[in-house]
Amino acid sequence: MPDMELWPTGRLLSTAARLVEHAWNERLAAIGVTHAGIIALDVLAARGAITQAQLAQIVRVQAQTMGKTLSRLEAHGHVARVRSTTDRRSHLVSLTDAGREVIEKAHTLEDGVVSTSSVNIEDLRKSLKDVIRSLSATAQESEVTRAIVASASQGVGPLS
Repeated sequence: MPDMELWPTGRLLSTAARLVEHAWNERLAAIGVTHAGIIALDVLAARGAITQAQLAQIVRVQAQTMGKTLSRLEAHGHVARVRSTTDRRSHLVSLTDAGREVIEKAHTLEDGVVSTSSVNIEDLRKSLKDVIRSLSATAQESEVTRAIVASASQGVGPLS
């Protein structure tokens, strides 16, 4: 492994985030969801029913990618998709009771991912929130930034 003492902070944070996401995905597999699926479910929990295209735009993925994620979530009963009455080309996506339950389970599983490290979790959380707030304030306020910060503020996302 390269000498991490020489890495810039951004690389450390990015590498840690990828490793946490990988560990979290392994745990999520046990309840039939993925990291991408939980992000979609968190947005739906915060925003309510929205179109598949809006959901894809908020989480910054292609509509086709979101379609695949939603197909998996729908097969497990976590979301429901119905054709829009105003635009027959689009689908309205909503969270089901099973989706709400899996969000709760996923957040419980997520809490345990980093707890095995020797890091003080509360200090880490405070520092990460400071980074998020700082970058949110200085970055151009995008829809995804607003959605991430809003879901964290409401306690429905993994950032809460």
